[in-house]
This record gives sequence, C-alpha cells and structure tokens, in this order.
Amino acid sequence: MNFKYVGPLLLLAALVIGDQIRINRPNHKYRLTVEVETPEGVKSASGIMAVHPDRSYSRGGKTSTKGDAVFVDLGGGKNLVALLAHIDKSLELDEINYVALRAYKAAGQNVSFNQMSRMTGTVPVTGEVIPVLVSFGDPADPASARRVQPDNIEGVLGKGIRLRGISAEVVPNGIWPLDFGGPLGDPVTRGIEAKLPWLNGADNAAGKAAEKALQAAGVRTGEVIDSRDAFTRK
Repeated sequence: MNFKYVGPLLLLAALVIGDQIRINRPNHKYRLTVEVETPEGVKSASGIMAVHPDRSYSRGGKTSTKGDAVFVDLGGGKNLVALLAHIDKSLELDEINYVALRAYKAAGQNVSFNQMSRMTGTVPVTGEVIPVLVSFGDPADPASARRVQPDNIEGVLGKGIRLRGISAEVVPNGIWPLDFGGPLGDPVTRGIEAKLPWLNGADNAAGKAAEKALQAAGVRTGEVIDSRDAFTRK
C-alpha cells in the first residue's frame, strides 16, 4: 500500500462527511405537545419534529420536516390526532415547517428562521398555526376519520372533552446523525404506524388509505399530493 495517499484520502473523506452533515443537519427541532381535558383528567402526547432547509446543490430551496403526526389517546376508545398539515382552502403540507417559528413570533419573540435553534422556552400554538385535528372512531379504519375543530372538540368526541392547549418548544439539535437520545439529543419521534396500522401497508395501499382518511374527515387535498405526508414525513 502506498501510504503517501492515506493522508489526502482521509482528508477527502472528512470533507465529504462534513459536507453531508452540513447538508442534512436540521436547522432546528421542536416538540409539539397536544393537551386535552377529559372527564378522567388531562391527556397529552407530544412529538419531536426536525426542520430541514435545502442546503444541497440542487438550488431547489425547499424546506421540509421529518416527524409523525401527534396521536393523543384519550381513553375509552377516543383519540385526537394533530396532523402534519394545515388548511388553506385545501390541504397545505408546507406550513408544518414553520409552526414553531410562527408560534414564537406570535408570542412576541422577533426571531428569524436561522435563529430558531437558539430559542428556549415553550410557547402556545394558537389560531391558524394549529395543525389540522382529526379523530378516528376506529384507528384501524381510515374511513372513520372525522375533522375536529379546536374550539369544539365536544362536537365530535363528546361532553367534557376540550382542547386544553397546543404548544411548541425548540429542543437541541443534538449531535446529528448520532442523536439517539440523552446528551446526544432527542431523535425525531416515530411510531404513528403503530397507532394507525393502515399506514404500514405497501406504498400504494398506505397512500390510498391516507387519502381515504382525509376524505372521510372532509379535508380537500387539492393538487396531487402523497396523502401519507399528512401523517408521517421520513
């Protein structure tokens, strides 16, 4: 082996790895928490989302989010799910990228997108910043989905069930891609497929099931999209 090439090869490898980390590291992560008041007490669930700007050489400039919809088990077979989507005449999938940013701004903090990783504290998610909320009469049946309005959860889920609040909190990026938990940083939350098993099907079947769920909830998808993106982003 000619060792005179080892140094340059190691340097090249380090440059390539470093560039991939730069490209793929999240701009920021945030925890989205949903709290619901029920006759049995407050029920809550949360999920960590990772927001990724386009730092590649494609010049596409498209920001994306990785994470899962937040599923709150309310007990008694009832549930509330905060989708990775908003409504603007029809389904809007990109607004989830800016939930934390808009929530911090609404709370009076004049922060830019590039400053988000330095933010601390929890802020409420209110008004138009709230993602689409749905509930499944049977989580195993996408056709059982129903749209839930934040100010009238009782109308779908019954008396005594109210939205206590939704909040966002920026969490440390951690040592990406080694963010497996603890001091390395919290990873993106996964597991929605265990709650909504029809998402486990083959791509085509899962996509059709997700589309059926959105249609059952009365959510128009508008342009051609992958309906699974409302439930999970890889």
